[in-house]
Amino acid sequence: MKVNYCRFLGMIIVFFAIVVGSNRSYGQGINMNDLSSVNVDELSDAQIRAYMKQAESSGLSEMEMEQMAAQRGMPASEIQKLRTRIEELRGGASTSHTPVSTRDSQRLYKGDTVLTDSTLQLADSSALSAEDSLRLRIFGAELFSAVTPTFEPNLQLPTPRGYIIGPGDQILVDIYGRSEQSHSLAVSPEGNINIPYVGIVAVSGLSIDEATDKISRELSNVYSAIRSGATRVNVSLGNIRSIKVILTGEIERPGTYTLPSVATPFNALYFSGGPTVNGSFRDIRLIRNGKVVAYLDIYDILMKGTFDSHVMLQDQDVLMVPPYINRVEFEGAVKRPNIFETKEGETFADLLAYAGGFREDAYQARIKVVKYTNREQRIEDLLGSQFSQYLPQSGDKYIVERVLKRFENRVAIHGSVFRPGDYELSPGLTLSMLIKKAEGLREDAFLNRGYIRRLKDDFQTEQLSFSVSGILAGTEPDIELRREDVVTISSIFDLREAYIVEIDGEVRMPGQFAYAEGMTLQSLIMQAGGFRESATANRIEVSRQVKNADALSQSARIAEVFQIDADKGLSKSGQDFVLMPFDKVIIRTAAGYETQRMVRIEGEVLYPGLYTITRKDERVSDIIKRAGGFTPYAHIDGASLKRGGLIASGDSTLMTTTATERIERESQIREERSRMQALQQLQSDVGVVGQTNANNNIENNYVGINLEQIIKNPGNRGDLILEDGDIIRVPKELQTVKISGEVLAPSTAVYSPSKGFKQYISQAGGFSSRALRKSSYVLYANGSVKSTNRFLFFNNYPPIKPGAEIFVPQREVKPPMTPQQWLGMGTGLASLGAIIISLFR
Repeated sequence: MKVNYCRFLGMIIVFFAIVVGSNRSYGQGINMNDLSSVNVDELSDAQIRAYMKQAESSGLSEMEMEQMAAQRGMPASEIQKLRTRIEELRGGASTSHTPVSTRDSQRLYKGDTVLTDSTLQLADSSALSAEDSLRLRIFGAELFSAVTPTFEPNLQLPTPRGYIIGPGDQILVDIYGRSEQSHSLAVSPEGNINIPYVGIVAVSGLSIDEATDKISRELSNVYSAIRSGATRVNVSLGNIRSIKVILTGEIERPGTYTLPSVATPFNALYFSGGPTVNGSFRDIRLIRNGKVVAYLDIYDILMKGTFDSHVMLQDQDVLMVPPYINRVEFEGAVKRPNIFETKEGETFADLLAYAGGFREDAYQARIKVVKYTNREQRIEDLLGSQFSQYLPQSGDKYIVERVLKRFENRVAIHGSVFRPGDYELSPGLTLSMLIKKAEGLREDAFLNRGYIRRLKDDFQTEQLSFSVSGILAGTEPDIELRREDVVTISSIFDLREAYIVEIDGEVRMPGQFAYAEGMTLQSLIMQAGGFRESATANRIEVSRQVKNADALSQSARIAEVFQIDADKGLSKSGQDFVLMPFDKVIIRTAAGYETQRMVRIEGEVLYPGLYTITRKDERVSDIIKRAGGFTPYAHIDGASLKRGGLIASGDSTLMTTTATERIERESQIREERSRMQALQQLQSDVGVVGQTNANNNIENNYVGINLEQIIKNPGNRGDLILEDGDIIRVPKELQTVKISGEVLAPSTAVYSPSKGFKQYISQAGGFSSRALRKSSYVLYANGSVKSTNRFLFFNNYPPIKPGAEIFVPQREVKPPMTPQQWLGMGTGLASLGAIIISLFR
């Protein structure tokens, strides 16, 4: 049973306007006659409980109070929220209320059913009661799933000719023609209207047509032209009256409803929430003066889109919904698998129409029927020929299954035919006929053998082989096909490894290429984009696999190599070398071919910039001479040579750049690497305890050179041969020394010839507690490095020069010994002492 919370709702509404209107915490200035700005989400559970207690003393009915709330402008969504909150509190829910957005609460979806406002609690399937789940499956219940407790009739409709006038209606009388006059007349409680210059006319109980005739006769006494037709009279409805209609029986919200007089029985049903789970949708009775005046069927709207429009509600009518008599259920492959109500005399064919008919995949020859007996259930088969005679019984469940996912007359052909796929198994279809249906064999078909995969009677598979050429030529007996046979005719390319050739070396697009019969060396070079500028057409090497090598010989030949001289112009005049599958071709670089190699000189030289290496043995001194020598401000002792190798040789962005851009790019990459290594070292120093010094080493791309000695003795061992990408830098006079690493205040100090290593360390605050003094080193401006030497117990620190950097590494921090380690050491010493004592005894 549902929790009956409706009786509290109406009572709360009356006090809601009064209490909320004076509640300063909710808002000031709210008129108790205007509830359009009410927000239930802002009310606490304690406030609603207080309103429930006060509302119990009200003497009005629930429905009258609910209608009063709607008339005062309270939104339907807020009324529904209030219902939900009351139900939660009466159900013992102790969870504090959390406001939800109005948009989310107004419209939710579950499957194909739209849940709005009054069915908000059905949105969560886990919260659905058995009764609510059942109601959602009843055919027709979806009409009432979006009920809003407000009635909004269309007052712009033309006056219904069968409308019965009653007290409270407004009659509009229009006189036009020779005389023109309009009157708006209200029907008095006695059923009369007062027409000016005519007097009292009784109209209650008359239809619009009857009232028009009577009013015209009375007006003809004053307007004589009415009799001749020169003046005419039109009578219509203005404002309509309200009537009271009683809804009883199996109704979601039974009670007395105040409705406009133009409301239909369906309007009243919709307003009340429709029939309950046990209510009838097809035998709704309209009772007037104790007699049933109409039987209404909601299926007329669902199936035909019509409702008996001639049945109008009148004051004090009773709309009763009795319990259903017959109800059955459809499940499976129908378009509307729901619960349906049937009338006496309806057959299964009528019921199938209510279910929308079969789906395309439905098995229609036989339907399973689950029925109830006095003791148990039983199952029956309903054949297609019985649909129009079979009479459903209440409680029947019809299960429509799907057709089997198999074919009764299918064969298939795959492989080297023009139209592979599935085909119809016609009577007497043979293998040769199927090949013709598939438009015949392709040119690459393997004619020696094909096969058929066939299902045996026990559904095991067997394979039949046949000669494709024999079947087509008629030299072998044709094979009659069976259901689900699968014929496969292979391609010659499916039965061998894919033939390729490979080319590498000095061509523009090296790689693997598909082999074609008659393919030559020069055609392969063309497919690879032709020769590079550095390539030579001489001594092209082609290696070919050996198929029949002597497996027992240690010196067996495993590959055959050909040396070929080709035409670099790829002309066809000369004889070309014919390739075989899996040949590998290598194009070599021309002897003596060299690309230009560049170096850069920066700083204090007369002509800094890029220089091309002109000889293989060109040295540093040669480039200095070509750069015009040094400026007066050159610090020769601090000159450095940066050599990083071809660090960006695999970078595709450098392939099309100029020499300047390439060298700058390489320099940027080296600098970025240095920064990343410095950052990693800093992170390890701060966050990792006990890391070895080997992990803290920073890559040094500088080659320590003595430029002063190189200029004095050019060509000697220190005068290095230059390589591509070298950068020679001659700085100005350097005047600082940088101190970094494990010192208290890493900094940069002014160079002084009188200061040594320890003085600079003192200027940086001294060594830190983690400093590894014996491993300190100095990085000089020219890139050379000198480390600290140790003699006995003394450290011999390296000398300091302008522009140098002193670095003090971190000492490995050993964790303190644990009590277990101390215990182990003590045990070992005790054992050693015992051994020594025993030896001297």
